[in-house]
Formats: sequence, C-alpha cells, structure tokens
Amino acid sequence: MIVEDELAKLKRFREFLRSEDKEVFDDLLNQCRLYASYASSTASPLKEIPLIISILFGQHKRLMELEKNIKSNDNDRRLATYADVGD
Repeated sequence: MIVEDELAKLKRFREFLRSEDKEVFDDLLNQCRLYASYASSTASPLKEIPLIISILFGQHKRLMELEKNIKSNDNDRRLATYADVGD
C-alpha cells in the first residue's frame, strides 16, 4: 500500500524525536492508518497526498468530537445551574 510505504519513510524522523513526542507521532500515524485505505482511492500524482488527507481527516474528526463534548458539557453545566437556582 502506498500510504504504508510513505509511513515507513517517516521512521527516521521518529528516531530524532523525544520520548514524549514519539508517543504523539505514533498516535498521529495510527490515525493515518485508520483512513489510509479511503485516502488511497484518491487519484493524485503525489504519493504523499493520501497520507496528508488521512491525517487531516483523522485530526478533523477528533476536533469535531472534542467540540461536541465541550458543547455537551456546557449544556450539562447550564442545566445544573438552573436546577440549583430552582431549589
């Protein structure tokens, strides 16, 4: 798979990262792998494009989930505040 070949090239970059950064980098690449098969279906003359698209998609999905959780927590706090006022 093209994406796996490109990810293998990034191992040298990983070697120079600090331990805590390696964990972040590994997580980033794992997110990439989740969507790599979908991104590989894009017709692009650049082999890196599916890699970048899958990383961006994974990060965007995480952002949307975090935003949803924040909104939900805000709503829960507002309901709790109204409940406290009513008592």
